[in-house]
Amino acid sequence: MIQPWEKRKHWVDYDCGFFQVHVHHSASPTTGKEHPFYVLTTRDWTNVVALTPGGKAVLVSQYRHGTGEVSLEIPGGAVDTGELPLAAAKRELREETGYEAREWHLLGSVRPNPAILGNTCFLYLALDAQPTAELDLDEAEELEVSLHPLEEIPGMIRDGRIQHSLVVAAFYFHEIFKRK
Repeated sequence: MIQPWEKRKHWVDYDCGFFQVHVHHSASPTTGKEHPFYVLTTRDWTNVVALTPGGKAVLVSQYRHGTGEVSLEIPGGAVDTGELPLAAAKRELREETGYEAREWHLLGSVRPNPAILGNTCFLYLALDAQPTAELDLDEAEELEVSLHPLEEIPGMIRDGRIQHSLVVAAFYFHEIFKRK
């Protein structure tokens, strides 16, 4: 049976404020051999499947430096220190899209990449989303808001217009939610 590895040494190799790179020297429970592992720590995240009264999904396009491409996504972002995930979801929806919603549901949560990340992404459904304000973006954010019929989302995932794994997970959780 798979057992946890024993962490023998640990230090922070790099801290840029938004994330830290930790080095864990851990020993295999099977062989006892020690190996270095690099783990990123960062705040939890939240993502929002926001639907308008007409059944359209509120999406945002933004340039992503990791891929060097513009990515079509749902609104979301980091949960601030001391902030509840639902409050962060509401804040991110309003800031990134100018929309607010009357009804909120937790769809679920996922671990974005357990191999190197220790955080959680909370996935929410926002119903009856309507524009109420101007966008309130961070200094380094440039977003474009668009509305898409919900029934077109699976095709957008299939044909690669939506590729962000956390967005795909959120829409999968939404499908499960609809079947309850």
